[in-house]
Amino acid sequence: MVGLEDEMREMLLNGIREYAARNFPVEYLLKMDREGELPKEKIKEMYDPTKLGIHLLLVPQEFGGFGAGNYDMYKVCETLAGIDLGLATSVFSTFLGLDPIRVGGTPEQRSKWFGRVAAEGLLCAYGATEAEAGSDLGSLKTIAVPVIEDGKTVGYRISGNKQWISNAGMADLYLILARDTKAVGWFIVERGAEGMEFNNPEDKHGIRLANTVAFSMDNVYVPLENLVGMEEGQGLTQAQAVFANTRLMVAAFGLGCGWEALGRAISYSQGRIQAGGPLSEKQGYMHKLIVPHAVKLEAARAYIEEVAFRLDKGGEADLSTEGAIAKLSASESGNAAAEASIQAMGGYGYVREMVVEKVKRDVRITMIYEGTSEILEMTIARNRWQEHLKSRSQFYNAMAADMEALHAKDPRVGADVCALGLRALNAVFEHCRVQKLTRNQHVLMRLGELSCLGETSAAFCRAAASENYSRAIRFDRHSWQSMSRLHSRNSAQAIAEKGIEMIIGYGSASASALSSEMNLAKILDAGSGTMDDMDIASEALKKAFKKT
Repeated sequence: MVGLEDEMREMLLNGIREYAARNFPVEYLLKMDREGELPKEKIKEMYDPTKLGIHLLLVPQEFGGFGAGNYDMYKVCETLAGIDLGLATSVFSTFLGLDPIRVGGTPEQRSKWFGRVAAEGLLCAYGATEAEAGSDLGSLKTIAVPVIEDGKTVGYRISGNKQWISNAGMADLYLILARDTKAVGWFIVERGAEGMEFNNPEDKHGIRLANTVAFSMDNVYVPLENLVGMEEGQGLTQAQAVFANTRLMVAAFGLGCGWEALGRAISYSQGRIQAGGPLSEKQGYMHKLIVPHAVKLEAARAYIEEVAFRLDKGGEADLSTEGAIAKLSASESGNAAAEASIQAMGGYGYVREMVVEKVKRDVRITMIYEGTSEILEMTIARNRWQEHLKSRSQFYNAMAADMEALHAKDPRVGADVCALGLRALNAVFEHCRVQKLTRNQHVLMRLGELSCLGETSAAFCRAAASENYSRAIRFDRHSWQSMSRLHSRNSAQAIAEKGIEMIIGYGSASASALSSEMNLAKILDAGSGTMDDMDIASEALKKAFKKT
């Protein structure tokens, strides 16, 4: 298992919080949000080893770094996002920029560039996106033309345009994805290279502290040794190799933003007196605007942590689908939590000085960058469709059996209801197979959404039953299990009802037959106890965010 020791990780997280409290007070962040950019020197200070040295996290220990694992990075990204997502994006961009070198670089390239990043605190930018090639990296138009001397390739001339590139206006190092003679490759370009021209920073809706810039390249020369891996055509493979890791980090951003907004709303509600008592004592307020979003965020946390530990343990060839589920779950939940937090604070939530308005603008990007929610739904559905076929239509039934076994060991976490939802999900997939419904793009997107619900529910049950549950630091075991039960009920009901609606909309099956097959009545009957669990969760939330 790779990564930091628990004590080292907590020291690092506390150091980030203390540094932010001294250097990034709320008033300063709001001022920078209005002005539209955080000065480069502020980011560079965070890279100073005598102050924070945050860039050292993903630099391997042999090159002077900390060698952090995915679990460590999830915790760091959640913490940074809770401070400011624009700031977090700037820091994350250096990690992202190094990923092609980490997974595809030669030993010499890894030693050279990780060593320089560690020693010099270089800011990096990840230059993949183009105006016509956002999620579809195969549509790249930037080209890398070989420079031939004495019959041998000695370098490349890169020409093209990049857009929406974080850190582009202030980076020291650029990882550029360009079309080579075989497919596409990553090329390392240093700042100051002749032929690079930068536009003004984008005037964005959110993450306004992040430097986001479009730039052009006109015959920018790159020596052969700056082709990552020293082999053409490996760019997409290298990019895909880190999707699980990078999407997990963006998932942590959604989680951090969602809890930052929701925590502020909960604290506010305990001091806001309405009709003779604080809002936090109003069941309608807590049960509508607060508890459902807290439940979804903690379900996302459980899934993120499970995937992070699997990545750090190693031995699994591809967890990119799991990374997509983590990001889809956490980004959608974080955005919804921030929206609800504005509503929960009323007019105060709508003004900038109360911060939740900024968080809502910021968190929206997590549903767009590193794969839009719609692209992720398609990614998830296509993979799980293949799993359904390979398993002879038993993929989610097998997962349901695991949940039934878990319920027999620990009946407190809602695994029995989760199993009902997973069996309903398996039936939805099977009806789509028989009726050939996956020819419809919309069906695939809905399958991705329902798979996300089922799998996060299963992960939450496993986490809530685990003796190591205490990773969910805000809540006691009893309260966290109440949230797991709530998520199981909500997910199972959504899977059955939305699945039935979709199949009827495209096929010829009857609602009564589908309802019986998917045990809808039993799923609804499992709602008994929901109000008690909502009350338990509500009390735990008030305690965790008690207004001082």
